Amino acid sequence: MGGRCSKFSPCCFPPPPRLRPPSAPPSSSDLRQNGGEGERESCPSFSFTEFRLEQLEAATSGFSPENVVRDADRGVLGVPGDVVYRGELEDGRSVAVKRCERGAWPDPQGFLEEAKSVGSLRSERLANLIGCCCEGDERLLVAEFMPNETLARHLFLRKTPPMKWAMRLRVAYYLAQALEYCSSKGKPLYHDLHAYRVLFDQDGNPRLSCFGLVKNNVDWRSYRTKLAFPSPEYFRTGTMSATSAIYSFGTMLLDLLCGKNIPPAHALDQIRSKNFLMLMDSALEGQFSSADAIELFRLASRCLQDEVRERPNAKSLVTILRSLQKEAEVPSHVLLGVKEEVSITEALVRTPLGQACSRMDLTAIHEILETNGYEDDEGIGTELSFQMWTKQLQEILNSKTRGDACFKAKEFAAAIDCYTQFIEGGLLASPTVYVRRCFSYVMNDMPREALGDAVQALVIFPDWPTALYLQAACLLRLGSEDQANQCLRDGASLEAKTNRH
Repeated sequence: MGGRCSKFSPCCFPPPPRLRPPSAPPSSSDLRQNGGEGERESCPSFSFTEFRLEQLEAATSGFSPENVVRDADRGVLGVPGDVVYRGELEDGRSVAVKRCERGAWPDPQGFLEEAKSVGSLRSERLANLIGCCCEGDERLLVAEFMPNETLARHLFLRKTPPMKWAMRLRVAYYLAQALEYCSSKGKPLYHDLHAYRVLFDQDGNPRLSCFGLVKNNVDWRSYRTKLAFPSPEYFRTGTMSATSAIYSFGTMLLDLLCGKNIPPAHALDQIRSKNFLMLMDSALEGQFSSADAIELFRLASRCLQDEVRERPNAKSLVTILRSLQKEAEVPSHVLLGVKEEVSITEALVRTPLGQACSRMDLTAIHEILETNGYEDDEGIGTELSFQMWTKQLQEILNSKTRGDACFKAKEFAAAIDCYTQFIEGGLLASPTVYVRRCFSYVMNDMPREALGDAVQALVIFPDWPTALYLQAACLLRLGSEDQANQCLRDGASLEAKTNRH
């Protein structure tokens, strides 16, 4: 979708051969194993943005019906009156834009406060809220777009291969981590937790939609639900409690175990009579142990208790589900059976510079660039003019030497001046000099200038992983995570290809 990053002025640098928005939205680089222990709170930082209506109209092609996000089983997603659109921002990021029902939020300040509160959450287990819009009667929420469909589609749509047992366990575990994170940040209430609220990112990792964390009106007294099986307290009082999400989590455990929606009362009867294995999805035959299945059914039973005080909390769910994880070393996209060009997790694992740039580890980037020196400039064809025989040449070459000394000493402002003198001399086209000046610009908080140098390095030396990695670092600093992740994938792919040869 979309074109190049239009907010960068063409006069700053030539059109980049690889600086393009990818076809999929950003995903946090996860360099540890997919099934690793511990809650994932960290993810690339980006600021919460109050968008103008015209920006979101442009992103969604005027809220075109063609951009409405639909699910094969459920149709248009969202509560009645709400519509979710896929959009592309000016900087190339793919987003999900939820247009709330008119009148749902009569108080604009209340809407902004609620959106900003949810937008302050940042977790790799959430499809994070990155912005909102509040103009006139319009109330819109903007979140990261997840390209690999909903849990409902992968679990219930039998046109696709059945979801593997290990992946179902991972979904339950990651979802429990998401609930624990939200609870720890004071957001235990969740609107309509069901299989359509669980989305899969570029790497096939399950994430909980942030839209369910935003109240659907100014209070919860007129709470509307699309749940097939709401919690007992909803039937009694019409309201939801902090443990209502745990009850819904129990129904989702049943979904994962059974491969279809099972009424909780029916499932509880089967569990009490010890006939719970009759509920198991037949497609899972041979993939699980009876002990693990029994443990999960018992956990579901605890979540589905009528009395809220008898339900477990999110932290205990995480502890129990962590011990049940299988095939933790297998990437999620493999278990889910989705194809991707290059998984960031998989591609970056053997690329130290790519890892450093994805983490914005500036110390590591500097050390690697310093260690590599000018080895990648070897073989770059250049022609020297007659000036090479003059004193002017010596002075220009000396400026490069001084720049290298400043770069090594981390005197980056001075390095910029020296490298600029060398580049403007026009004698040698050195991609390494551009990369070093690029990094020096980053260290002086000049990311636009840095991006121009990273692109120029790639113009001189096409298909150079280092230039792509530095592009990614610049784009991350500028907030263009979508493009940054694509540069990381391209760089890792090129490096892997080079190593094979």
